[in-house]
Amino acid sequence: MIEKILFNLIAFSLFTNIFILKLIKKNDTTYLIVLVTEAIGIAINFISILFGIWNGIVIRVIMYLLAIIIPILVIALEKKGINVSNNLNILISKTFILLNNTKKAKEYLINSITIYPNSVKTHKLLAEIYEKEGGIRKAIDEYNKVIELDKNDYNTQYKVSYLLNDLKRKDEAVEILNNVLNNKPEYLEATNLLGEILCEQQKYKEAASVYASAIRYNPNNYELYYNLGLVYTMLNDFQSAKEYYDKAAEINHELHNGYYCLGKISLLYRDIELAEEYFAKALMGELEADAYYELAKIYMIKNERDKAITFVNKAIELDGKYIEIVKNEPMFLIIKQYINLPINVLEETNKENKLDVKEETAINHLNNVYELTKSLSVNEIKRSFKEKQQTQEQKKEVDTNDKQQYL
Repeated sequence: MIEKILFNLIAFSLFTNIFILKLIKKNDTTYLIVLVTEAIGIAINFISILFGIWNGIVIRVIMYLLAIIIPILVIALEKKGINVSNNLNILISKTFILLNNTKKAKEYLINSITIYPNSVKTHKLLAEIYEKEGGIRKAIDEYNKVIELDKNDYNTQYKVSYLLNDLKRKDEAVEILNNVLNNKPEYLEATNLLGEILCEQQKYKEAASVYASAIRYNPNNYELYYNLGLVYTMLNDFQSAKEYYDKAAEINHELHNGYYCLGKISLLYRDIELAEEYFAKALMGELEADAYYELAKIYMIKNERDKAITFVNKAIELDGKYIEIVKNEPMFLIIKQYINLPINVLEETNKENKLDVKEETAINHLNNVYELTKSLSVNEIKRSFKEKQQTQEQKKEVDTNDKQQYL
């Protein structure tokens, strides 16, 4: 009898506490779930007394769990600063997300944010839903609220910069990424995104600085060295580019695109033997057809016509764009009768380009520079590159002075 009285006193006390301090005071209907749970436990108690089944172990366990243990647990968690209601809303929302009902999930999250506007987890989950639905601007707004609440959440800052870049708001993205890297310089994803944006804006020296800083924290990351090679290619500093391509290839022996760039640089400096070696290593990956074509030209220079025929035909087989290129290349006139040059080319024979923007830009730049300088001597080429670098630096210095005077 004493146990029954104590059970009822504790259960009703807990029910009143949650009803007044949680449901009424916070105006949070989520606590109805706890109250309903507790009410079921109390109801089971009355039914067990009415029908004289108090002594059943299973019944008593269920009653204590629903009417006493769960409410006490809720109160204890909230005293430790854990918002049970908010976490319950998040759990319910995640359940709806699993059921592909994002509309209902958003309703619970928005309702929770109305009552608890400082919940980082709620804003972040709502932002993720908006992002998946394609509501990028709404997602950015929610992510920014996360950042306001947690200034050190650099992952969310990176996420915002990524979305801003997608919206072509690149200057804003750059500002955020610089802030992230100032505080977390080892953040590789932020480095790569910032480097890409700077390359798109043709700010190659700034990109070089970003990649070089990241190497101190990621010394074995071949992509950083490769990206530096691409950047220095665009700056016409081909010696530095070669050093970084070589370093990247030293770490990753399957860096076929890097070998191709090294082959083109070797051609620039008229080192045919070294170019042949590099292009041979590039005979896989995205630039396989291009490497075959370059090797065909090298074999024509070396008067190894059988090899030239084999390699030029392989280039055409892999990428139909080389049909017109080979037709217009005087070097292949004497072996033209042995080259497979179909009159009609199906569109699908053209190989899909899988290079990223900065790779394609750098490789096109190498091709253009080679075409412009192929009639020059090595010394003339070096002098030309040096003069071009000096001109670029002088122009940048003038632009900086003009900007300072304007300010």
